[in-house]
Amino acid sequence: MVDLTALLAELTAESEQLDALVAPLPPDGWARPTPAPGWTVAHQIAHLAWTDHVAHLAATDADAFYASVLSAPDPSRLVDDGAEAFLAPPADLLARWRAGRAALTVALAAAPAGEKLPWYGTRMSPASMATARLMETWAHGEDVADALGVRRTPTSRLRHVAHLGFRTLGHGFAAHGRALPTTPVRVELTVPASARSELASPAVGSEDGTDGDTWAFGPADAADRVTGPALDFCLLVTQRRHRADLALVATGPVADEWLDVAQAFAGPPGAKRAPTGSGVTA
Repeated sequence: MVDLTALLAELTAESEQLDALVAPLPPDGWARPTPAPGWTVAHQIAHLAWTDHVAHLAATDADAFYASVLSAPDPSRLVDDGAEAFLAPPADLLARWRAGRAALTVALAAAPAGEKLPWYGTRMSPASMATARLMETWAHGEDVADALGVRRTPTSRLRHVAHLGFRTLGHGFAAHGRALPTTPVRVELTVPASARSELASPAVGSEDGTDGDTWAFGPADAADRVTGPALDFCLLVTQRRHRADLALVATGPVADEWLDVAQAFAGPPGAKRAPTGSGVTA
């Protein structure tokens, strides 16, 4: 069973790490372009604030959540329009993001056990919603860090992103209009050295435990496998790097195809990042 209280504390920590990166920025820092086409640092934070807002609706007022979906002028621009709608001067945007994420944490903590919250094309438990928010906060934090020329130190919180990336294997295929694979895939990821000292328990979702150096998901005897650094896997499933720039190894046809369609977030397939030719990132 997932400890929701501990998970929410990790979501808070992930948000605070990004907050510390953007809070000191001057106005022109918020206007810096990020790797997401057309999005500045401000757009990245506005997107997180908007998504926290709709997640809060999902947790507290399902009718209002569905109304927000049905009233969208152009569903294909829902994410971009949400970010645009939440743009504000830096101080106001920062305050709004802080208030919204705090309210969401309270709402998820108060959600009845076993309840499934509405979301885009699916329903999610409070724990799954918290994991998804942590994943998005980390991923958009990567875009902000890239824009600012900052290299963040990986933490043990990446295990949640990695686990979500594994769990959404089928979603990646479906989002790209491909048949769902029936072949199991094993994922074995090298834990970043900076995260090993933080770990006091087996990896979330690990089906056969961990030796402290590896996060493992899926059947141990699966012929199809993905191996490599945990950071690289997280960058791939959040579509922050192209597979050609990562040190991930796919064995078997399903595993190889998965690395082309992996997508840990809900909704239609993203545009993905073009390869940079810069070599591995981790």
